[in-house]
Amino acid sequence: MLYQKKLYLEWQGENSPQWMFPWSLGVSLVIYPPHSKLTDKEKTNICYLSFPDSNSGCLGDTQFCFRFRQSPGRRVSFCCFLDQLDRDLPVYLKKDPAYYYGYVYFRQVRDKSLKRGYFQKSLVLISKLPYVHLFRTMLKQIAPEYFEKSEAFLEAVCSDVDRWPPPIPGKILHLPVMGIIMKLRIPTYRDKPGTTPVVQNMHQADAQISMALPTVHEVDLFRCFCPVFFHIQMLWELVLLGEPLVVMAPSPSESSETVLALVSCISPLKYCSDFRPYFTIHDSEFKEYTTRTQAPPSVILGVTNPFFAKTLQHWPHIIRIGDLKLPGEVPKQVKVKKLKNLKTLDSKPGVYTSYKPYLNKDEEIVKQLQKGVQQKRPTEAQSVILRRYFLELTESFIIPLERYVASLMPLQKCISPWKSPPQLRQFSQDDFMKTLEKAGPQLTSGLKGDWIGLYRHFLKSPNFDGWFRSRQREMTQKLEALHLEALCNENLVFWSQKHTEVETVDLVLKLKNKLLQADREHLPVKTDTLKKLQTHINDIILALPEDLQDILLKTGTT
Repeated sequence: MLYQKKLYLEWQGENSPQWMFPWSLGVSLVIYPPHSKLTDKEKTNICYLSFPDSNSGCLGDTQFCFRFRQSPGRRVSFCCFLDQLDRDLPVYLKKDPAYYYGYVYFRQVRDKSLKRGYFQKSLVLISKLPYVHLFRTMLKQIAPEYFEKSEAFLEAVCSDVDRWPPPIPGKILHLPVMGIIMKLRIPTYRDKPGTTPVVQNMHQADAQISMALPTVHEVDLFRCFCPVFFHIQMLWELVLLGEPLVVMAPSPSESSETVLALVSCISPLKYCSDFRPYFTIHDSEFKEYTTRTQAPPSVILGVTNPFFAKTLQHWPHIIRIGDLKLPGEVPKQVKVKKLKNLKTLDSKPGVYTSYKPYLNKDEEIVKQLQKGVQQKRPTEAQSVILRRYFLELTESFIIPLERYVASLMPLQKCISPWKSPPQLRQFSQDDFMKTLEKAGPQLTSGLKGDWIGLYRHFLKSPNFDGWFRSRQREMTQKLEALHLEALCNENLVFWSQKHTEVETVDLVLKLKNKLLQADREHLPVKTDTLKKLQTHINDIILALPEDLQDILLKTGTT
């Protein structure tokens, strides 16, 4: 590849790294802002991932997304700020500190004046934020004009982005970019799953155009699943269980959208394994993910190079798709194919696997979607139906686990201010399985099948491990918060008067550590509780001799 020859550092913005930083790739590499400090390995990955494989034949304009691993042993400066916002996001939108997203607008047109015979250039936004729809919309607005006006235009874009407010969840945000104001709302963990607060268009007094984005992160689910929607329930199981899965597509646009759709189908659960919307033979993890010396890893790969048909033919689950088009006719039912039949680029579209689903097929959702196609129902409406189906299926599966894990929480009466917070009880697979007879998914889902087998498989998966660790952390923080409240309800000054100075000083230091912990870990504690505890600390200190007061007032304040 010939896309990385020079490196220019041309931007000094302050705020834009909260959202992203744009790159332009062609014969040269242009980075905004320069203090992003990407490593050579990261730059190389970006260069290769920002252009379609030569076989894709992407003439005209193409948009796609990729994801790549951050080099170990360092932190990006703007991530510290994003950490503060992360706690208010739904778990599936929280940033992964180990990965970047790349959002690409690629143009390839014939140009006889150039040696290669084609004009080829990509504008790329690199971000920690998985806001696919937002950045896709932004690139669609700025990239065509940028290709005509080049770097000066990009500087003006970055100047606009530099004035964007922080990406705060739950707020209506107005993001100006080159005469257009994008109006949007980033979801919060408090939002009811499956609901999207409507963001209305604005009437601007000036010449600026308003654009209301209905979502920042969702893809066109039905368009992505249309080629294989007879198998959506099986694909849901494969994603839920963290099975190795590869999507073979004709272009990066199709591969990236399909991978993102797969990852989102288990929402509100977070997909905890790695996924690569667009993966190439030049990726730094190519050998790691294609080796035959061990079982394929828990990862979803989107590929376009026909070389992968041979390299990944040992993978257990492969989806081959054709061009994604707006559905105008009822798709033909395609049977699941045997893996041995996938040998060449000429293999027909379909799902190649020997996997046998645990649950019986839900014929109703297939009929509903087929009817929608026959009645020419808009693809947006079809996506709403499909998203609601996946949501209800995932919630039916996860509610029994939520209910059981909640029972591991110690009773509030077990929390004593004078003892360390009690520990959560251990998760027992056998005890959980016993709860399913009376409080299983049958309470909310009419689907029949081997739910027990599905749960047993899920409990061994990375998705369960990630989900349980998250719930464990939340409940431990809740116990710490309840312990703080118990301390606040005690007469600590009276206690200190009955104990020695050494014991009192020890109490003060522990209470100060509690306050620092509450701030550091963002414990779910009311502000009034923290103020009350600080008052207790001050009152205890003032009752001590002056020499101790001076020392304790300075201790633990930083």
